[in-house]
Parts: sequence; C-alpha cells; structure tokens
Amino acid sequence: MDDLVITIAREFGSGGHQIGERLSKKLGIPYYDKDLIKLASEDSGINEGLFGLADEKSSGGLFKKAKVYDGGISKPDSSDFTSEENLFSFQAKIIKELADKKCPCIIIGRCADFILADRKNTLKLFIWADKENCIKNTMDVCGYDRKEAEKQVKKINRERSEYYKAHTGHEWPDVRNYDLCINTSEHGFDKCVEIISKYIDVMYK
Repeated sequence: MDDLVITIAREFGSGGHQIGERLSKKLGIPYYDKDLIKLASEDSGINEGLFGLADEKSSGGLFKKAKVYDGGISKPDSSDFTSEENLFSFQAKIIKELADKKCPCIIIGRCADFILADRKNTLKLFIWADKENCIKNTMDVCGYDRKEAEKQVKKINRERSEYYKAHTGHEWPDVRNYDLCINTSEHGFDKCVEIISKYIDVMYK
C-alpha cells in the first residue's frame, strides 16, 4: 500500500468527505480536498478565487460540448490561460504530482478517478446515499432547513455531474468508472470505512 492513491467521488450529502477524513485517520495517510485549489493556484499563479468559482462545476451546464481533458496546459500568454478547461488542467497536474510522489494519499472529487485511470495502485471509490439520507446529512452538517437542504443536494449533484461530463466525456454516477461503490445509507460512515479498509487489505497488500 506504499503508493496507493484512493480517489473518492461522492454525492453531496452522502458523507464522502467525512469518510475521506476518517479513512485518512485510520490509515495514517493525508487526504486532499479544497487543498487542491490552493496548490493549483500556487503552481499556476492564477488567483485562488478563480479556481474556487470553477470548483466542481461547469459554466456550460448539461448541454456544453465536452472538451475532454488531454493533459495539456495553456501558457500564461494564451487567451484561455484562465479558462475553465485550463483551471481543470492545473488541478489535474497537481493530482498527478501527488500520485507520482509514490506516497499513499486520498483525493476527494475533481475527477481524480479519470485523471489517474491508467495508474496502477489507484482505488477509485464512489460514495452515495439515498435522497432522504443526503438531505438529512446536509441539514445536520450545514444547518439548512429541509427545503434548502433538498435544494442544495439537487443543485450540487447536478453541478458535479455536469463538471464530470464536461471534462471526462463520461457519466459521473456510472459504476464502470469505479472499483467500489458504497451506499452510506445502508452502512453508516464508520462501517463504510471498515469495508474500504478490509477491501484494501485484500486487494492492495
């Protein structure tokens, strides 16, 4: 497991972030979520706020023509240096560099499963939950009332789906993108961490 990279795609409200945190603590390895924005900003020199505006959302929506990530990065004098596609490319660069360090880590979201699809020793997870549990978890974590929580779950999952489609050309919840899909409604966060840990023990040790 010395160079295992775990990628976690997650529905909003399913607990994917919490599972990432708990798995990080259990395995004693770092995890990266919003940190990726800061690292990409430092690497590119582009304002961190611009990365935040495009973070896991696509400005073109569902009907935007996909421009699948191909590894290229525009130069600073290019007209599309701060484009949505180039911001994605810089985050992808950071994700690849983290994987190339040959140290185990956990990467949350941002199409990391696609970016590292050809890399050995990458465990690609998809964390989901039924609608009611996503709403309840969002109410508990964010302090929203039910109406707002339901709105945010629908909105953010739509944004993540559009973002994934725009940059990968694939469908975000397609199980064929992942090695292991887990329903937190059935198991709870701690049990999910236990299941993932046992899977790693069997498959990567």
